[in-house]
Amino acid sequence: MDLQSRIRRHFADSIEAKRTAVDALAAPLERASRAIVDSLMHEGKVLACGNGGSAADAQHFAAELLNRFEVERPGLAAMALTTDSSTLTSIANDYDFVQVFGKQVRALGRAGDVLLAISTSGNSPNVIDAIQAAQERDMIVVALTGRDGGRMAPLLRGADIHLCVPAKVTARIQEVHLLCLHCLCDAIDVQLLGLDE
Repeated sequence: MDLQSRIRRHFADSIEAKRTAVDALAAPLERASRAIVDSLMHEGKVLACGNGGSAADAQHFAAELLNRFEVERPGLAAMALTTDSSTLTSIANDYDFVQVFGKQVRALGRAGDVLLAISTSGNSPNVIDAIQAAQERDMIVVALTGRDGGRMAPLLRGADIHLCVPAKVTARIQEVHLLCLHCLCDAIDVQLLGLDE
């Protein structure tokens, strides 16, 4: 097995996934960034959730907003719903793992807030429950998925925004998800700070 050739193929496949995705994602990424900025400017916040690698992405995004991305600015109201082990395990133990995000959204979410719901397949039951909870609270949902959007896609409503990566391989979808999150962070900062570059 030629490992270097295999590694080069991963790089090439990742580059191609991003090239393929840009036309599908540029407009909804702009919409998502504007929805988040509008929420933040009206005392709203971003709640983010996902499982596994998507949980790490939710935490990454919340950290970039709450702390900073590439330039100095005040912290922005964002929280990953994936980090409090006591909350997660108590909900999973007392109720069901499907409710670990939805119960938090119902407790913390308010009208005008944004839920960033991340699932590469679009089929994660606990992320779907969070979307339903957000809609009950009149929050805007930004769904970050892949493939065909899975069961999350038909749940989205008019003001919701679907960032669906047109790829089938989980690793490629996750790589594009990370780029999308960095694009959102940059677009948010540009709008809030009036940056030119």
